[in-house]
Amino acid sequence: MLIALLVAVAALVVVAVGVRLVEPGLAFFPLRGEDETPASLGVPFEALDLTTADGERVHAWWMPRESARATVLYLHGNGGHLSMWAPVLVGIWRQGHSVFALDYRGYGRSSGRPSEAGLYQDVAAAVATVHARTDRGPAPLVYWGRSLGAVMAARAAHERAPDGLILEAGFPSMRAVLEGSPFWLLSWFSSYRFPASQWLEDVTAPTLVLHGERDSVIPFRLGQRLFESVRGPKQFVAIRGGDHNDPEPAEPERYWSAVREFTNGLGK
Repeated sequence: MLIALLVAVAALVVVAVGVRLVEPGLAFFPLRGEDETPASLGVPFEALDLTTADGERVHAWWMPRESARATVLYLHGNGGHLSMWAPVLVGIWRQGHSVFALDYRGYGRSSGRPSEAGLYQDVAAAVATVHARTDRGPAPLVYWGRSLGAVMAARAAHERAPDGLILEAGFPSMRAVLEGSPFWLLSWFSSYRFPASQWLEDVTAPTLVLHGERDSVIPFRLGQRLFESVRGPKQFVAIRGGDHNDPEPAEPERYWSAVREFTNGLGK
């Protein structure tokens, strides 16, 4: 019995170590470099390099706009780099918002390698920077996260309150995403949690949740569960025909009307 117990414990240790070795490669899909900028799409911007608390350098874009409806701190998903997200960022800017966006460590022109704890430090540096630039301005500040970025936006709101929060194609936790999958059991050995619902427990900022009804990566029901965990004033908008990686909204008028009404309704 003792030998069997020791073998079982050793097997569990091996599984746990294995899971933690491969989890960064399963959670993050970064691209290096920068091949398109807002300037390529006709929008002026400023490139910045932020230094995190643990000494990494993260690359960011600042796209200011006079008389902006709001200033948006945009936190993108787990794939690509800022250049890939440039059309999305420019779309938000063209709707009348100033935009601040960053590449997490290991993405684009940022240094380091991504990890859950590391991304939280990257976001903290971005939050401090965007607050320093906007605290005296008239426009409300909105954290907007998409997919994995929704977790980062929830964490940012937990650490320092915005005037508003937009969560797009988000999920309540990593384990919720893996429900019904063989990987669900392995998730208990992972150090990664991405607990968006936990971060939202003390967030009271008005929140807009957007989710595509045909999301093939993060099921629609998970967006609904994330919405249920929001404690403050909230609105859920389902995008008919919307999938996870749509470069443009499937229902542009419904999508942008919801965003405009939300940001216009925020006070500062």
